[in-house]
Amino acid sequence: MSLISASDLAKSFGADDIFDNVSLSIPKRARVAIVGPNGIGKTTLLRILVGLDDPTQGKVQRAKGLRIGYLPQKASVLSGDTLWKQCMLAFKELLAVQAELHQLEKEMADSQKAPEALTRYGSRQTYFEHLGGYTYEVRIRQTLSGLGFEESDYHRPITQLSGGQRTRALLAKLLLDDPDLLMLDEPTNHLDIGAVEWLESYLKDWEGAVVIVSHDRYFLDQVAQQVWEMTPAIEVYRGNYSAYLQQRQERYTRRLAEYQAQSEFIEKEEEFIRRNIAGQNTNQAKGRQRRLSRLLEEARLLPPVKEPRRMHMRLDASSRSGDLVLRTYALQVGYHDEGKPLFYCPDLLLRRRECTAVIGPNGSGKTTFLKTILEKSPPFAGEVHLGASLKIAYFAQAHEDLNEDKTLMQEIALVAPNMLPAEARNYLAKYLFTGEDVFRKVATLSGGERGRLALANLSLSDANLLLLDEPTNHLDLPTQEVLQSILSSYRGTIILVSHDRYLIDALVSQIWDVDPQAETLHVFKGSYTEFKAEKAAKTAQILSGLKEEPSSHKSSRTVKTSTQALSRNQERRIRSRMSRLESSIDALELDLKHISAQLEGPPDDPGKVQQLGQTYVEIQSQIDKLLSEWESLGLQCR
Repeated sequence: MSLISASDLAKSFGADDIFDNVSLSIPKRARVAIVGPNGIGKTTLLRILVGLDDPTQGKVQRAKGLRIGYLPQKASVLSGDTLWKQCMLAFKELLAVQAELHQLEKEMADSQKAPEALTRYGSRQTYFEHLGGYTYEVRIRQTLSGLGFEESDYHRPITQLSGGQRTRALLAKLLLDDPDLLMLDEPTNHLDIGAVEWLESYLKDWEGAVVIVSHDRYFLDQVAQQVWEMTPAIEVYRGNYSAYLQQRQERYTRRLAEYQAQSEFIEKEEEFIRRNIAGQNTNQAKGRQRRLSRLLEEARLLPPVKEPRRMHMRLDASSRSGDLVLRTYALQVGYHDEGKPLFYCPDLLLRRRECTAVIGPNGSGKTTFLKTILEKSPPFAGEVHLGASLKIAYFAQAHEDLNEDKTLMQEIALVAPNMLPAEARNYLAKYLFTGEDVFRKVATLSGGERGRLALANLSLSDANLLLLDEPTNHLDLPTQEVLQSILSSYRGTIILVSHDRYLIDALVSQIWDVDPQAETLHVFKGSYTEFKAEKAAKTAQILSGLKEEPSSHKSSRTVKTSTQALSRNQERRIRSRMSRLESSIDALELDLKHISAQLEGPPDDPGKVQQLGQTYVEIQSQIDKLLSEWESLGLQCR
């Protein structure tokens, strides 16, 4: 049974038709990505499916009792005094049962109320356990940490959170709510790479259905199992984003061949009819004419549209730089008034035509690093040496180089003062600004439009060294694909700060990874896929160094790094330990079962009931620790 189904949906705003004739079905456990250019109606479709907007025509049916969690691009005002209390709202029923248990404990101290309170306490305690009463705080901490919040943020008032943090807070609450269907509109917009990868892992294992609107191609590759392309009708493709790209091209090729074959058939039929309509074969010609008329009326194929109108961008390095583009010596990045650097750099070396990606968590100092290279911000310590014959262009994340009060034509004139007005209009049209759009002020542009205008300015720079700070932010997928293609053929050098792992994987030859905890920038030679594989291998290596050490009180565990594979004796000892752990876990789970049975029919003594509850919690904690050790050992033997 479908969670949501819709038929013949259409939406118009006045005379503007957003989409038409949209029919769809969202089954259980679905992993659907909705893609398409900006303005095609993806967000509007989500709002209609959720029930926040009504379609102009068509009908939406939702399963009875369906629980939907909806994440808009911008979070509305959240309830709850603090971030922690906001997340606690996901456990209203559990907290109500907890309060009821506390009340029953008080009543058990009253001899008159004790018998009835004892009877009710057992069943409510079991229900409390079923709701996750002993683990919900751990879930909150795991979710907030996974989405990039620090512990210092947990008790901050919601009003003190930035817009991006509020969106992440709402996402945390939605995940903790555990709805049947998640509808996520650009969920990765305010997440760094670590948080996005955590969300990917979470959604892969989640039991509910997910519908995602996102411009993060790598994220869609990891999560999506079906892609809906809005054209503005919906085209359905099986698989992830990369599979969608391949199928889209194959589908276009097939439809083009069918259209061309039909066009040739129609042309031949029309020629036969013209030659024979008044001759000896007039009856045959009239019969063909009738069949051709039916074909043209009922089954005429339209020429397939390969893709919506795309940005046409050129990026040329007008001159050749020296072979050595950048070198640093004992560089420390940061601000002197803060008293210590943000991070230390090894001596970096960047050569002509290389592309390096600077990655790391939000706030780790990546933009400050770019400004240090540009000499807009002095280094905390050390030196930055730029190579010879460099012409540098900087793409700012916030597009602060754009003048809010200027029109698009005026912005282009600032960069290219010799360009004639007609040339400027034609140039802006390549970046999808047509008609009266060219006279709009920068202040009226959307995030995606600002990005395209900034790219238009960048293309006029003729630079041979590009410093790009989040260049794909707010760009739709077709524009991202164009930008990636242009950068891949660029004949200059690129330093790229980005969370776009798809772009990074396609372009870079090395990665500079900022680790704020170690206050260090690490250099990795290779692609993002290789970088990620090495990180996974190091994690597994650390886990494989876990071993049991004897102690007079209890077993303790240490972590150490090993570069060698497990010997047979080591593997045998680990598997023996895992077997002992399994036996201990089985015994504890049996004890837990017995205690649960006693709590369902609790003793008359309130003190004994409380003691049983405490024992239950302690045993559950022991089981969790043993399971954690068992899982760690299991990783070593894979």
